[in-house]
Amino acid sequence: MTTTATDGIVPKFIQIHFLAAWPGALLNRDDAGLAKRLPFGTATRTRVSSQCLKRHWRKANDPRALHELAKQNGIEGLRSKFAIEQRVTGGLRQTHSKELVDAIELAFLKTIYGDKSKLYDGTSNSVRERQALLLGRNELEYLRQQAEAVAAQTADPKEAKALIDAWVKERDQKGNLKQLREQNALASSLEAALFGRMVTSDTRANRDAAIHVAHAFTVHPEQTELDYFTVVDDLPMKEDDAGAAGVFDTELTSGLYYGYVVVDVPLLVSNLTGCDGPDWAGDQDRALAAQVVENLIQLVAEISPGAKKGSTAPYSRAELVLVEAGDRPPRTLANAFRDAIATKDRTSNHSLGHRTAQAMTKHLHDLDTMYETGEARRLAALPDLALPNIATGSLRELAAWAGQVVRDARA
Repeated sequence: MTTTATDGIVPKFIQIHFLAAWPGALLNRDDAGLAKRLPFGTATRTRVSSQCLKRHWRKANDPRALHELAKQNGIEGLRSKFAIEQRVTGGLRQTHSKELVDAIELAFLKTIYGDKSKLYDGTSNSVRERQALLLGRNELEYLRQQAEAVAAQTADPKEAKALIDAWVKERDQKGNLKQLREQNALASSLEAALFGRMVTSDTRANRDAAIHVAHAFTVHPEQTELDYFTVVDDLPMKEDDAGAAGVFDTELTSGLYYGYVVVDVPLLVSNLTGCDGPDWAGDQDRALAAQVVENLIQLVAEISPGAKKGSTAPYSRAELVLVEAGDRPPRTLANAFRDAIATKDRTSNHSLGHRTAQAMTKHLHDLDTMYETGEARRLAALPDLALPNIATGSLRELAAWAGQVVRDARA
């Protein structure tokens, strides 16, 4: 595959489609401990939620993990209800009175989480009004420095509150995080730049997600089994005791999943550099945006979601990854499987994977004929799932091509 042939491509959107199969796993559970499901077209499918997929891609123990990329660039983020207590005012409790720190802490909590915020008293009720808010390392450091500055000025809790209130007003009515973003585009963290952030008490600090992830679902009807198992007692009280210390059951599923990811390249570049969206393809440093795209494609293909890892070893890799780059609005290929693919087809000697790839090929051809959008495409796939008339190579080459498309973009 040629990884440098990117002339003329304006990648406003990069679309990633993948097919991946898992046998005997429980990839994503609902509140009852059962596999998540999705009614779609002619059948109910097993699904993996977008939240589950994104978290595994973000937290993967992998050199290409997005949290590792954030660490390398000093733009990590933390998602927590307790960021203020642990990263902003926690150090003050070693050197200042409880009353003073409580006043400073509560003032910051109300600034970040809203006026209904309370000090954490060890109960879940005291943090009921809080979000698990995503804050960047630079933002937390910014708030910590302000907290320490207030503590250095006064030992009076009331005066400390007044100082923070005055600081809030000076910073344009709770626009603290927004102002920091204007100084540093990535203050809110790489994760916020990629997957978005909502801050209800400071809406101007919000970020729109540049990466959009669909729920993955099986291309065929759900395949489930109730797995019955026992725990054996190594020290039974009677010699003739069978030794069952517990009897349990859990749901297992198998399936071939279709997944879909969209990268809004102008928004990604804007979030990472601070440029205006329309200027994304100008004289901007798009190196980090390109690296994000390269890492993401490889994570999508290689990182498995999965609960019950100890008993199911749910590790698999995508068998097909199709990447498209173009300047027209994105569109899923999920509707290729609206009529569920039969797990057994007596009229065909081809595998389920091959028949799934054929359905994708036909749907893609039909969309091309109707819309003539002309996306540039590259593919990495096992031979049985290859798509015709699309340049094919290794996953590494595919990711490198997509990254180069971002680097070379010119509007």
